[in-house]
Amino acid sequence: MAENTKTISENRQVRHEYFIVESLEAGIELTGTEVKSIRQGGVNLRDSWIEIEKGEAYVKQMHISPYEKGNIFNKDPMRERRLLMHKREIMRLYGLVKTDGLTLIPVSLYFKGSRVKMQVGLCKGKKLYDKRASMAERDAKRAIDRAIKERNQ
Repeated sequence: MAENTKTISENRQVRHEYFIVESLEAGIELTGTEVKSIRQGGVNLRDSWIEIEKGEAYVKQMHISPYEKGNIFNKDPMRERRLLMHKREIMRLYGLVKTDGLTLIPVSLYFKGSRVKMQVGLCKGKKLYDKRASMAERDAKRAIDRAIKERNQ
């Protein structure tokens, strides 16, 4: 990500459950009270996914807490929110999802300037042995880093 960005929320579970084949940036259609709630950190990306319907991409199951000072302007916390992407890009992703069995999942949510952007991952599910291999690789790297640090002291 470029400078002038501030990460709001990250879906860490994605990197454990999926291989991220491709990563894209998309805008997201929000109301004013939702943006204010996001600025306070009231967003949860866990268990959310992206679905393409009628040529438009929607993020489902993303929870944005209601803004405390918002009254009738607060929307449903679990409502579908439209992603802002080019039509050609959406159609390309739709083809990949339908033919290759890939999934679209929100990886992170961040501010780019004053706009809220979402990093979308085109993902392929990991099998149990893949998860074990990545955990073993992470443990080995941690042990190597620890040994190097002890030698330098």
